[in-house]
Amino acid sequence: MPEKCYFPIITVNSKVKPMLKFCFQATLCLFLLGELCLVGAYATQPERPPNIVLFFVDDLGWSDLGYRNDTFVTPNIDRLAADSLDFEQAYVACPTCSPSRATLLTGKHPARLKMVRHIPVGPKDPAFDKFGATETEFNQWPTDPAKFPCRNWLPLEEVTYAEALKDLGYYNLLVGKWHLGHEPYHPVHQGFDRQIGTTNFGHPKSYYPPFFKNTKVLKDEKKAYLTDRLTDDTVKFIQQYDQEKPFMISCWYYNVHGPHKGRKDFLDHFKKQGLEGRFANYAAMVAAMDQSVGRIRAAIEKKGIQDNTIVLFISDQGGYFENKPFRGGKTRESLYEGGARVPFIVHWPGVTKPGTVNRSVIQTTDLFPTLVDIAGGDSSKLTGLDGVSLKKTITANDFLQRGEPIFGYRAYEDLYASVREGAWKLLAHRSGETKLFNIANDIGEQTDLANDYPQRVAQMTEKLIQWEQEMDVQEYSGVQ
Repeated sequence: MPEKCYFPIITVNSKVKPMLKFCFQATLCLFLLGELCLVGAYATQPERPPNIVLFFVDDLGWSDLGYRNDTFVTPNIDRLAADSLDFEQAYVACPTCSPSRATLLTGKHPARLKMVRHIPVGPKDPAFDKFGATETEFNQWPTDPAKFPCRNWLPLEEVTYAEALKDLGYYNLLVGKWHLGHEPYHPVHQGFDRQIGTTNFGHPKSYYPPFFKNTKVLKDEKKAYLTDRLTDDTVKFIQQYDQEKPFMISCWYYNVHGPHKGRKDFLDHFKKQGLEGRFANYAAMVAAMDQSVGRIRAAIEKKGIQDNTIVLFISDQGGYFENKPFRGGKTRESLYEGGARVPFIVHWPGVTKPGTVNRSVIQTTDLFPTLVDIAGGDSSKLTGLDGVSLKKTITANDFLQRGEPIFGYRAYEDLYASVREGAWKLLAHRSGETKLFNIANDIGEQTDLANDYPQRVAQMTEKLIQWEQEMDVQEYSGVQ
């Protein structure tokens, strides 16, 4: 807005000639009219798009948060959830590291991307060198019954949300884990302006220095816990950011992925509470991650930009340990609710209402078009996406009526696909077996209803068959 202009108090003597009085009044009117026109011109300009901070946590279970499970201490995330819109039925399309990231970035299903397993970078795979690089585009998994060839990097031809937001005037920062390919395919080649703490590897060697093998990334750190170091750098970025363009920060923490090594002060606390071993370390890791969420939100507030900064919080797959009340998790039955359902919190100041719960069935494929619309773009003009924009659902907090089911897909073992349609969920195996659950009545997926509802099984199986053909993965099907 233009600076205010203050008029001196002018007293007109009653003996002033009428013409002089008329000229003064006319001049004043013209000046005020000009001011109103100027204000009007500013008022019609679009507001600056919001800054966006995306917390993408690794291996955090849906129920591994204090407001859902008092074993965990997460006051900052609890506060975020209380301030926000909480999607209770959010799913990852492929509950494992690399595919979940590829989907988030592109809005495309992992099956379409041919990335339905994690990139097996490491000494056990001879295709990768000790620096985590490879020239081999596809990998095979020895125990995968389908022998599905899976990509070792996200192709540069794929459009990421960072590239889409860059076109809309955003500065993009990625902090932490990538796991979508080695150096030629790193974030700075996929639309991000800067990357911090990014390596070729899917997890650190340790959460205390030295963090990684065979890389110079964060080699300067001698003391800090990894999550704290990444947060220090993020807070510094926020403090020093002085560009006119809005920013998006993608905080892709390595926490709470193994090795399960908790921050020492938090670990002592949980041991005193009676937790032991890896689970005590895991709880300490969750607490450290929670503290970092609080620190970044505090930095945003101190910067004075909290009213125009959206905060999103999500996980890449279900937890390593128990995921009550669900069945399954990261390492077992991963397409069951415990592995596929994740936290998803949206805080949009002035838009989302505090303490709101939304039970729409959504998927991580939806994030890309949602970000585009929030940033001022038009996702309806995008092609090749498998998700839908959630902007209207978020702004109105209404129930999303999906025209099609959501599909889960992996290529590790016999269980390979899921179909979620309304309250119903179909699980499909490479061996041909199918199971049917009513999630509304059986959240723990304990009662297989396939024999009771054969027609529904047939209908949902047919939709899976059609979807596999659309994704061009029909040759690996267990139901065709």
